[in-house]
Formats: sequence, C-alpha cells, structure tokens
Amino acid sequence: MTLPPADFLPADWPLWSTSQPTLLKPLTQGLTNRSFLLAAGEDRLVLRLNSPISNALDLNRPAEAEALHLADTAGLCAPLVYCDPEYRYLVTRYISGTPLKLAGNTGIGQIAQLLRDIHRLPPIAAQLDIEQKIGSYWTSINTDDVFFESLRTLQRRVQSSIVATRNCASSPALCHNDLLADNLLISESGRLYAIDWEYAASGDPFYDLAVIAEGYDLDSAQQSQLLQQYLAQPVNNEEMARLDNWRVIYRYLSILWYAVQASNTDVDAEKQKFTAVLRREIEAIRKALSRSGH
Repeated sequence: MTLPPADFLPADWPLWSTSQPTLLKPLTQGLTNRSFLLAAGEDRLVLRLNSPISNALDLNRPAEAEALHLADTAGLCAPLVYCDPEYRYLVTRYISGTPLKLAGNTGIGQIAQLLRDIHRLPPIAAQLDIEQKIGSYWTSINTDDVFFESLRTLQRRVQSSIVATRNCASSPALCHNDLLADNLLISESGRLYAIDWEYAASGDPFYDLAVIAEGYDLDSAQQSQLLQQYLAQPVNNEEMARLDNWRVIYRYLSILWYAVQASNTDVDAEKQKFTAVLRREIEAIRKALSRSGH
C-alpha cells in the first residue's frame, strides 16, 4: 500500500532519510495525532504528524523533544530519528512489540523499574502545573456543551486532592505523564519501552504511578505492590493517600481532555463518541469520589 508523498510525507524528508520512505500502513492507536509506519530502505520508521489541536490539548512540543532526547540516550523510548524544529512532526524507529499486559502482579516489577529509570533522568524546565493545565483545558471547552456544568461540579470535588498534592514535599522528576498500556511496549526481546512522550514534564513522580494504577485498573493490593516495588521499601498510609489523590487528579484531567476533544470537533460522529465517553467517565469518577469521601 502506498500513498502519494504529498498526502502523508513531509517535503523535507531528505533531512532524515537517504531514500524516499514508502507507506507500509497507517497506525491508528492515537486519538489525536496521525501516525504511519514507513519503510526507508532496510529501516522501519514511525512518522507522527502532530495534532492540529495541540495548543488546545496543552501540548508542549519543545518539552517533548527535550524529554525524548534524554530518554533516547538512556534507551527508554523508541529511538529518535528526527524531531522537526517547527514541531509539525516526529520520526522514530519502529519497535516491533505489543502493549504490556498485567496478570496479577506479573509485570508490575518491570513497570516499577522503568519508572525508576525515567525518574532518574535529569528534570526538564517544563513543569506539570496541575492548576495551569486545568485552566488551559477549560479555555478550550465550549460553555454551551451539555457536560459543562457537570465538569464544574467535579472541579469543586477534586480541589481537596489538588491541595493535598500541592502540600507534598517532592523534588520534581522528569515524568512521562501518559503511561497507559498502549504507551508501554514489550519488544520481541522482552525489553520494556515507553513511547508517546507528548505530555512529558517535570513533576511529582506519583503522577506517573497514578496513571498506571488507573490505566491498568489496579486493585488496592496491586497498587501497594507497585509502590513497594518502585520505592524499594514497605509502603505507608501517607504514600497510599498520596497515590489516591493523584489518581483522582489524573481521572479529572482525563475527563477534561475528552471534553476538549468534544468541543473542538465539527464532526457529529466524533462529538457523539467523545460525549458518550464523558458521560461514562463522569459517572465513574463521581462514584469513586463518593467511596473515598471526597
């Protein structure tokens, strides 16, 4: 399968390939960016065309590039081939692998080790400022949307978690901030890689732990195991409470992300899809907040 170069290939491709790449297949895992698997001679590359609503999604492309260079040097991500200086697209080498699946506690130790390796990298200047990110998302959400008032009510309920994490004394670490299953790839050799670093920033490492806990729907025993493996010591109640607060914040940010998507599409089918997800997620976080006493 091939497409005319103008349809998917940047005109400046000779900057990163000695032969004109051809399309092997589109990669459709991403919800916002367009990605393609390319053949360039013997190489297999992934071309990611950046989302046209990157600003609405509060994406910091220079921070992503800085984090990728650090992670690439440490062998923690798909090897970096080219980062467009205008941040229109990104090219990496293709990792043949599958998303990491967890069965019981199997794989938790591997994730904990990857997190330690990421968090040991030098922090970058960009900071994960939760209140700034929430504010940025809100400026991109249509006040006429049906879910608007529900989101406002939720914000009041998650505020206590935001305050609690603000009061945690923690040195900022470089964090991936989007370590969902699709972004954790096990290669054919068994090595674990983190891909898609577009939300990378320095911040509280417990946010990365919270994303994993929520993304993999870990039960309390698995969450404790993850923390224990990551910290390499027994876990106390204060640490579990810190993780719980970041889980609440992550779920709220995820809901706002879907709201931004719904507000910034003119395609009815897309708006309906994101609105349906919003309804489910809002109901789920309401139940979780009620159980935890928020």
